[in-house]
Amino acid sequence: MVSVARLAGRVVAGAGVLALSPMLGLAGLAGTAMVGARPVVFAVAGLAVFASVFFLGLLLCVPRPRAVWGRWVRAVALLAVEALVVWQAAAATLGPPPSPVAPAKVAGQREWRLPTGSRLAYVRTAPKRVTRAEPVVFLHGGPGVGDLERDAAFYGRLASVGFEVYVYDQLGAGRSALLDDPRGYGLDRDVADLEAVRRLIGAERLNLVARDHGAQLAAAYLVRHPGRVARAALYSPDGLTPSRPATSALLTPGALPGPRTLAVATLLQVDPVAAHAFAGDPGLSAHLARVRGAAAAPCPSPAEEDAAGGYVALAGRPAPASLRTDLGAVNVPVLIVKGACDTESWSAAAAYRQALPDARLAYLGEAAGRDRNTAHLRLLKAFLTDRPLTAYEGDAPPPGYKGPA
Repeated sequence: MVSVARLAGRVVAGAGVLALSPMLGLAGLAGTAMVGARPVVFAVAGLAVFASVFFLGLLLCVPRPRAVWGRWVRAVALLAVEALVVWQAAAATLGPPPSPVAPAKVAGQREWRLPTGSRLAYVRTAPKRVTRAEPVVFLHGGPGVGDLERDAAFYGRLASVGFEVYVYDQLGAGRSALLDDPRGYGLDRDVADLEAVRRLIGAERLNLVARDHGAQLAAAYLVRHPGRVARAALYSPDGLTPSRPATSALLTPGALPGPRTLAVATLLQVDPVAAHAFAGDPGLSAHLARVRGAAAAPCPSPAEEDAAGGYVALAGRPAPASLRTDLGAVNVPVLIVKGACDTESWSAAAAYRQALPDARLAYLGEAAGRDRNTAHLRLLKAFLTDRPLTAYEGDAPPPGYKGPA
């Protein structure tokens, strides 16, 4: 009885060690990456830690036979299992990243070469006669997630009321240029790019229209250049101080992430530069698409969906701690728009309304499953042309709201 209990305890301990081996391997990979090792070195170090711990778990799970020949059989069998598992893990972790696929140009696509060093793809839509002095500039979300073709087609319809409309992919997203060093991305760079765009198109002031993370960029630009914004409309704004995307979003039922996905997610948490060196632009873009695909949506998604064209979101772009308080000095008309199926929280929108002295909130309900819809376009036209619109006065979400609180 004692021997059976001892054997059961040994098997349980071995199973625990086996379960710990991937985590310890990732810890070895991350630790080696943090000291500046090359991708091959930290990848091999992580695999070595994983292999060592995994083999220890196998030894604990399989008792040692008394017969000499049985010991040899056990050793050969365990080594074969170890070799197979490590080979599969190595192939999955160190395999080549996805081949880069350059997105096709869209109708009307051009490129800005800015003094900041950024090269940004954009589409300009203009009316037959420009009757509004301040052009509309659309800021996509993500960060790093743009859809130049569909955004230009939708927001270009604002030209019908006399605006020039500019839709562009931010640095590192969509059809715009990527950086060799991901440390060059950030909110400050995006603000500098937007100001360079304003100067380049010769506008005294801009009307900003933004979606989710684009609202954070709009807010940072408002703080830095308040006199350069005529109006700002923020659809489903991201939080003023968002954190990095959680890797737990990858742990969806029935679709456990593979070794390479876990390696990339781990590296992004400790060193985006190492993640970039390990996975490259295509690999990180694919990872971004996977993270976004794993995120739960409050409502069924329509056929159209944001096109993942970059990976800059994965490196994290936290807003300055002072952004919320700095917005208190910005006296620019701002419209915050929420729909019933928003993926961003109601509290984030409330924070913008509380921080901005001249902000109103409009609720579109079920009419706005995504921002590209007739109700939103009608609301934008009314706000940008200073026509009356109905504001939502409540602090709590209205009945029927399905997004996060």
